[in-house]
Amino acid sequence: MEPNPSQSPPPPPAIDLPSTAAASILPPVLCSTSELSALLAPVTLPDASFANWAGTYKCRPQRTFMPTDSHQLPYIFELARRERTTVRAAGAGHSPSDLACTSGFMVRTDALDRVLEINVEEEYVIVQGGVSLHKLHAVLAANGLGMSNVGSISDQSVAGIVTTATHGTGLDFGVIPTHVDSLEVMLPDGRVLTCSREENLDLFQASRCGLGATGFILSIKLKVERAFRLRERRKVIAFDEAVRDLEKLASSAQHAKLWWFPSTGSMRFFGADRTYDPATPPKPNWFWDFLVGYHLVQLALFLGRFLPLIVPWIGHLVLALGGQEDVVTNDSFRIFNLDCLFSQYTTEWAIPYESTAACLEELREWLDNEHADPCGLRPHFPIEIRFSDSDDIWLSPSNGRRSCWIGIVQFKPYGVPVAYRQLFERFERIVSRHDGRPHWAKAHALVPEDFKRMYPKFDDFVTVLRKYDPEGMFVNPYIRRHVFGETGADVAPRVYKERA
Repeated sequence: MEPNPSQSPPPPPAIDLPSTAAASILPPVLCSTSELSALLAPVTLPDASFANWAGTYKCRPQRTFMPTDSHQLPYIFELARRERTTVRAAGAGHSPSDLACTSGFMVRTDALDRVLEINVEEEYVIVQGGVSLHKLHAVLAANGLGMSNVGSISDQSVAGIVTTATHGTGLDFGVIPTHVDSLEVMLPDGRVLTCSREENLDLFQASRCGLGATGFILSIKLKVERAFRLRERRKVIAFDEAVRDLEKLASSAQHAKLWWFPSTGSMRFFGADRTYDPATPPKPNWFWDFLVGYHLVQLALFLGRFLPLIVPWIGHLVLALGGQEDVVTNDSFRIFNLDCLFSQYTTEWAIPYESTAACLEELREWLDNEHADPCGLRPHFPIEIRFSDSDDIWLSPSNGRRSCWIGIVQFKPYGVPVAYRQLFERFERIVSRHDGRPHWAKAHALVPEDFKRMYPKFDDFVTVLRKYDPEGMFVNPYIRRHVFGETGADVAPRVYKERA
């Protein structure tokens, strides 16, 4: 049985590798290959495989390790060098692409999850890269702190959200790596470099959206703030009204977003602002939330595989389940986060904020035509629309511009594959016409020539990879394909794809 990435196996017992208390252990380069294997045996997961959260990409690494201490990493790297293979770090596995997949060595970061320092007065925290956001929220809350912005889920590791430029929403809030003050990165030779705006700037700028290829992220110093609640207004508005008033809506709250249900002609607006009022979370309703909102919707989506004409009506049901208007107040991360419900295929692109209305109008025209065609495509829902401020991170999709992020999904009811490729291809053609840039964690078909046009610092990013990892220890098919432009069966986009 393949492990569920979000429920990783318990960490193996700690191995007594190099420290001042273990002087009898040789440095990695002085160990024989058999000695390296023996030393790493306690942190080796035998015959382990990997699947991302949605089960859309799967791989069986040559070896899988779950280190419990960063001192074990140089031994893994040295063994990989001896066996002429690569090393890939993997956290929660939430990326809906083959970004984490490898046929070489895989290092699961689940046990590298310590909170190293909390500074309440200066409002920062230093954590190991494998810390999950769920754990970080709890630790911060216990110290009266909170993250300034969070994406839709908190299953990911902190290193994972940093290296993929994960984002939340809010016109005055950058992608989450903009809150990173410094990083500790281990290089293939075992050296550890601290990088920040004052030190090793090139490595810092590359690693804040480094796709796991600039080195192994050991620790992150993250800016946080005093704990707060969010008061979120929710209301249904017509598509035409939302597009007409888009700038007003996007700036009407610190954290604004829209869910578009294309078959209904409506959107649900969410506007959240900081407050210290008491929490008033929505009261769960077993019938509507669990029986109808989960089980009936999942059954209907499954039937929609065979009867596509019912899919638009499921959209009407899901929109209605949320009511017309509501106000809720809760701890910040509970408002930021949502329940993804079902595994899914997804793609998301960031377009210039100024292009949002024109892009949405073109998407609406396309989807209306699909719905009017008895044989047309039937998109699932909602289409999520979020916002972020501009930044200077080399490969951030918000680099140099305020952005609107538009994401679509096709659910996998009961984990069963559904058709999605044609839908996503048509979506991507439209957002590309509006200068769209894909979310790095999500599957796309772009190659280096595309990224050179999108990112002024793309060549600098490649230079950093060659400088700090000249032998390509941290690359995988995703990096070879999208960053270095390699082709061939071993780097093909579907080399790790699920088979329906």
